Amino acid sequence: MEFSRELLFFFSALGAFNGLLLSSYFLFFARPKQLSNAFLGALLLALSIRIGKSVFFYFKPDLAFGYLQLGLSACAFIGPFLYCYIRSLTNPKALRTEWKYHFGFWSLVVVGFGLRYPFGDYVELWRPYFIQGIYLQWLGYIVLSSIWIKDAVLQQSRRGEKSWLLSIYLGNIAIWVTYNVCGYTSYILGALSFSFMLYLLVLLLVFRRPKAVGNGSPKYASNKIAHEEAEPILAKLKGLMYQEELFKNPNLKLPDVAKRLNITPHRLSQLLNDNLGTNFPSFVNEFRVENAKTLLLENKVFSLEAIGYECGFNSKSTFYATFKKYVGTTPAKYKKHLDSSASQAISHQ
Repeated sequence: MEFSRELLFFFSALGAFNGLLLSSYFLFFARPKQLSNAFLGALLLALSIRIGKSVFFYFKPDLAFGYLQLGLSACAFIGPFLYCYIRSLTNPKALRTEWKYHFGFWSLVVVGFGLRYPFGDYVELWRPYFIQGIYLQWLGYIVLSSIWIKDAVLQQSRRGEKSWLLSIYLGNIAIWVTYNVCGYTSYILGALSFSFMLYLLVLLLVFRRPKAVGNGSPKYASNKIAHEEAEPILAKLKGLMYQEELFKNPNLKLPDVAKRLNITPHRLSQLLNDNLGTNFPSFVNEFRVENAKTLLLENKVFSLEAIGYECGFNSKSTFYATFKKYVGTTPAKYKKHLDSSASQAISHQ
């Protein structure tokens, strides 16, 4: 190979090689052991196999059909693993069962069609029909993932993590596009776009830092409370908020609530951070805002300021700022909208 081709091979193949190393890290060594890490590792593995096939095929067009089929088969799992990774960041409990159906179904399809119609014997079926089907399936999962991407990014942000999720999602779109326009450009662009996405991911991984949340409490990811232990504590905590309305106390402190739960303040802070992705002030303010919304709907006597104090806010300005943060509008505009909707409903009766 001439020097320019050697350089091109180096950069395109390096992405696939580093992808395999990163996938091994997330699958076997990343801590804490989380479902999202496993899906990220599996996604990088599927991408690396697919990209590796592209690199070798570009520089060695007579590559054996078995390798070509392996790379295209791996491509069928990129979309499902992307979707499962994003969903695992928003609702890991629900996904513990759901991911098995996605993986099981596509495993049966890939293995079944692969054995029945091997690439070497049915090139005319694979090109273009099977390949187009794989890319359409990948695109379908990209679109499906877009439904959850915003919530997943917010979850990462609340946990104080660097949000590389958008890089991965947009990188998938870029790789998909380059493979589907390579007939007009160059086939190797898919590998180069993956290398770029991977280097960006590595930078985010290297430069991420733990972030303080809540009352200066650090993120205790390495000692996360088990789901079985957290559930009864969270149920009791929410019971205190709903039934005893502790949030109405404007001077409510984390140690006060921890004492009622018979756990340490450190433990309660960790529970909120790791299991709910929030901190103590935010957790309490959510109840205060919901209570304020109810009073604005039902009460026609209290002033807005009085409603704020009734819900546990210690000042009018705090009430207005917090309400707008969670609802997207001020209490006054929210009440005006409620009154307008009620008037319209009455006029149509």
